[in-house]
Amino acid sequence: MNAFDERIARADELACRSSSAADLLRFYSRLARFQKRVFAEVHANRETDAAGLVRYFPALLGLVRTAAPPALAGFSGADLTAELILDEWAGNTPSSEPARFFARAVLQPFAESLSRRSSLSVASTPSICPFCGAKPVAAVLRGEGGGGKRWLLCSLCSTEWAFRRLVCPSCGEEDKTRLPVYTAPEFKHLRVEACDGCRSYIKAVDLTVDGHAVPVVDEIASVALNIWAAEHDYSKLESNILGM
Repeated sequence: MNAFDERIARADELACRSSSAADLLRFYSRLARFQKRVFAEVHANRETDAAGLVRYFPALLGLVRTAAPPALAGFSGADLTAELILDEWAGNTPSSEPARFFARAVLQPFAESLSRRSSLSVASTPSICPFCGAKPVAAVLRGEGGGGKRWLLCSLCSTEWAFRRLVCPSCGEEDKTRLPVYTAPEFKHLRVEACDGCRSYIKAVDLTVDGHAVPVVDEIASVALNIWAAEHDYSKLESNILGM
């Protein structure tokens, strides 16, 4: 099973188990199917020109208009241009969250293809992706030795890189008394890792607790943790593909 099939299967599974995030997960499942097709084509053709992704916008717009949350379904397709893609690829913030969604929806599988074709060797532990420079969307805890090792998951190309456990990936805070952690009984393998220095947070997916979790999907499914963080004045380090 490839990465996109794993995401689709996990989204479908969690949609049947979650009441609060079921609609989001069902939409994400359809989006992942779309991205699987994009990835397969650009990977097979070894494409390197992000501007060429504009050809996928009509199909994406059709998907959004039939299955997306209202905030996305009402977005006009008039601004779906190659410039929108290239701006996001260059790290420039689009004019709106819906615009960013469209850009990232086609860029993610493209960037993931580029990453898989690279021979990246990470010698340091940067706070942004060592391949594409994007911010992490989640942290991932994987078993190693007698404990768990922390990795950061890129929000764009899905690259993972090792990162110290007790360090804020936003500002570098190391004082553990200023790095609170929040957990909820319904998400035993997930937690909010916050920072009282810069008031940012990232969600961590603990694969030592649930080895069946798929970080990018489980992060979306735990939208209730976002609400807790917002109520306590923490801002997410980077939004996921659905803008949360």
